[in-house]
Amino acid sequence: MHTDILVIGTGVSGLTYAIKLAEKSPTTKIKLICKNTLDEGNTRYAQGGIAVVSNFLKDTFDKHIKDTYIAGDQQGDNQVIDFVIREGSDRLNELIDWGTQFDQKENNLLDLTKEGGHSEKRIVHFKDRSGAEIQRALIKKVKEFDNIEYFENHILVDLITDHQTKTNHQRCYGAYVISTLNEEIIKITAQITVLTTGGLGQLYDFTTNPVIATGDGLGAACRAKVRLEKLPFVQFHPTALFPKVKGETFLITEALRGEGAILKNHLGEAFMEKYHPNKELAPRDVVARAIMQEINVQKSKYVYLDATQIPKDIILNHFPNIVENCRSVGINPLSDLIPVIPAAHYSCGGIKVDENSRTTLEGLYAIGECSHTGLHGANRLASNSLLESIVFSHRAAMNSYRDLKNNPIGEDFYLTIPNWKGQSYTNINPAKQTKNIRNQLCQIMSEQVGIFKTTKGLLTAQKQIKHLYFEVVELYNINKLSPQICELRNMVSVAYVMVNQSLILTQNKGVFYNHDYEANPIL
Repeated sequence: MHTDILVIGTGVSGLTYAIKLAEKSPTTKIKLICKNTLDEGNTRYAQGGIAVVSNFLKDTFDKHIKDTYIAGDQQGDNQVIDFVIREGSDRLNELIDWGTQFDQKENNLLDLTKEGGHSEKRIVHFKDRSGAEIQRALIKKVKEFDNIEYFENHILVDLITDHQTKTNHQRCYGAYVISTLNEEIIKITAQITVLTTGGLGQLYDFTTNPVIATGDGLGAACRAKVRLEKLPFVQFHPTALFPKVKGETFLITEALRGEGAILKNHLGEAFMEKYHPNKELAPRDVVARAIMQEINVQKSKYVYLDATQIPKDIILNHFPNIVENCRSVGINPLSDLIPVIPAAHYSCGGIKVDENSRTTLEGLYAIGECSHTGLHGANRLASNSLLESIVFSHRAAMNSYRDLKNNPIGEDFYLTIPNWKGQSYTNINPAKQTKNIRNQLCQIMSEQVGIFKTTKGLLTAQKQIKHLYFEVVELYNINKLSPQICELRNMVSVAYVMVNQSLILTQNKGVFYNHDYEANPIL
C-alpha cells in the first residue's frame, strides 16, 4: 500500500504528529502503525506528567531552562532547551483543547507538583496516571479525522531505502512491517516516514518500559545507516517497585518524593543527604547511583521508600495507581515502607535529528524517545520527555507539510519498490532459541552495561554481544521472519552500538558512569 505519511508508533509523539498534520492538511493521507493496540505504549505508563511553566507568578522560562541544563550535566543543546521550554505552554494548551484532563485546584488553576531537579512546582498531571489520560484524549481526537488510518498489531521490520530500490536518491521510501497475528509482511511506501517507536528498556532485566520497548526504530535506523547518538546515556529511574507486579516492573513516580517520601536503607537510615544537598529531589542519575551504592554496600536487593509521613488523603487522591499496585503485592504504602530498586527508564540518546525532527536520511523523521534532540544532555530532567514529544511533534508536522510539496519522487516510482523477500522460508519455529538469546542479552546488559560500568566489563559485553549478534543473523537468514526474531534482531543491534559508543567515552557525565574514570564511586 502507499500513503503520503507513514507514522510508526502511536504514543504521544505519533498521535500528536498525526493530529497536527491532519488539521493542517485534511487531504494528506496518514497511516499509523501500532505495535500492539492503539492504547499501548510507553506514554500510557508515564505517571508524573508534563513539565511546563504555567505559574508565571513564581516560575519562569529561565528557571526551567537552567534546571534542564543542570540536570543534563551541562551537556544539553542550549538552543534546543530554549525553544522547547518556551513553546511548551502553547503545546500544553492544545492538549487541553483536545480534551486532555489535568488536575486543577479549587480556583480552576492547574495543580502543579514538584519532581527531582526542578526549582519550582511545574509538573502538570492527572493524578498518577498522566500518560494514560493523555493517550486517551489523543486516541479520541485522532479518530475524528477521515484521513488518518491505523493498523494495530504490526511491527517494523526494516525501513525501505536505496538498498532495496537500487537507486541513489539517498532517502527513505517507507517501511516493511510484519503482522503479529498472522506474520504477514506488508510493504508500505510513503513520501515521508516518521519513527515514534519509543525506547529500548527491554534490553534490561528491570525496566519501567512495557514489553514492546525493544528499540525497533533504533535497530531499523541503524541498519539504514542513519546516525545514532548518545546511546550509552540510559536513565535509570531511581524508584521502581520490588518485586515485579504480574511479571512487570512498576514505576513509583518521583512525585511521591516530591510530596515528602524519604529513601531509607536496610538499617532504617535516610541516606540521600550524604550524596546531594537536595536529597530525595536530586537529579535522577545521582539518586539512582546513591541507591545502588547503598544496595551494594549492604548486600541487599533493594532500599525502602518511606511515604508514611505523607497525609493519607494526598496519597489516596493523588497516587491511587501506586496504592493499588503496592497492595496487589501485599504492601500498604499508607503504613508500610515500599521496597524500591532503580530500573532502566529512558533513553536520552537515539536517532540524531535537527530542530524539526529530521534525521540524517531524507524523508525520515524521528520524534520522542527514539530520537536524540539535544534537550536532555547527559540526563533527562523529570517530566521533560512528554514536553519534548509535544513540541517536536508540532515542529515535525509543520515541516513535513512543507516537505510534501517539495518531494522529488513521483508516485510511479513507489510501484517499482520490491515486496519483501523471504516469505517462502520454512519456519522451524526457533522460539526457544530466540528466548534464550534474549535472556542472555538482558543478563549481559544488566550486569555489564547498567548504572555502574567498568572498561573491562564493557569489553566483555562487547565480545559476548558480538557473538549473540551472529547467532541472531543466522536465525534471521535461515528462518521465516517472525515478530520475535524482529525484536531480537533490533535489540542485539542496538546493544552492540551502545557498548561500542560506551567504550569511546572518556569521562563520566550524567547517567553514564564508568568506575574506571573517577575515584569517587558516586558523584
